[in-house]
Amino acid sequence: MNAEPERKFGVVVVGVGRAGSVRIRDLRNPHPSSAFLNLIGFVSRRELGNIDEVRQISLEDALSSEEVEVAYICSESSSHEDYIRQFLNAGKHVLVEYPMTLSWAAARDLWKLAEQKGKVLHEEHVELLMEEFAFLKKEVVGKDLLKGSLLFTASPLEEERFGFPAFSGISRLTWLVSLFGELSLVSATLEERKEDQYMKMTVCLETENKRPLTWIEEKGPGLKRNRHLSFHFKSGSLENMPNVGVNKNIFLKDQNIFVQKLLGQFSEKELAAEQKRILHCLWLAEEIQKHCSSKK
Repeated sequence: MNAEPERKFGVVVVGVGRAGSVRIRDLRNPHPSSAFLNLIGFVSRRELGNIDEVRQISLEDALSSEEVEVAYICSESSSHEDYIRQFLNAGKHVLVEYPMTLSWAAARDLWKLAEQKGKVLHEEHVELLMEEFAFLKKEVVGKDLLKGSLLFTASPLEEERFGFPAFSGISRLTWLVSLFGELSLVSATLEERKEDQYMKMTVCLETENKRPLTWIEEKGPGLKRNRHLSFHFKSGSLENMPNVGVNKNIFLKDQNIFVQKLLGQFSEKELAAEQKRILHCLWLAEEIQKHCSSKK
């Protein structure tokens, strides 16, 4: 990727919230991966005109323009599936913020569509590019897990826009799967007080070696964004996360991975392993949702 680009891929950013704004900033700044990309404009349901000299274009124009070859989908999760399908059908490569869909079957079908069209479909996972994850990966390697737990707290999220908590919180599930391998679901419960905007989802998982992992998502007004973890191994314990430094440019690091895929620099084996992990996490999220729904 250090070579001078022979061509630039025209990019449109769909959705200009937090993630979309960061994507536009990274595309406009001189980075090695940005040199392969040319920001054409952004799509938004709101009439915004221009943002920092980047022009707003209609969805119809973005889909039909030959200049646009890549779509960054940064809208709310409930709209991802429809946008991905439209852009793939229009012959565009797609980068989408997680979760790519709110159903396992939809994700599987979209990957099949991407393969049929010969296009890259990339789901962002900046949580795997964080300093905390790099630290954890080193800590758990070669160790025999006895049990573990991961609790995440935050302010409320609208389920209609961001999906069931197992989907909106899929980055935590991705951490557990990436650290300990494929997991099976033992039980899941959801406690809700809608009048207080409070919810607590408790999920009991099991590793392939039958070691228990508990994942809890707790959201409500006044709850600070925080991650509490506890992993017990035969050789000792890891309780909570030390300060391992600031996460710098994680969306840019994700863009670098995407550009490598556009340039064909990922092996089929690497792509297949990533797809398998993503689909496994989406399948687990859907199973958790079914479990919780059946107990209502």
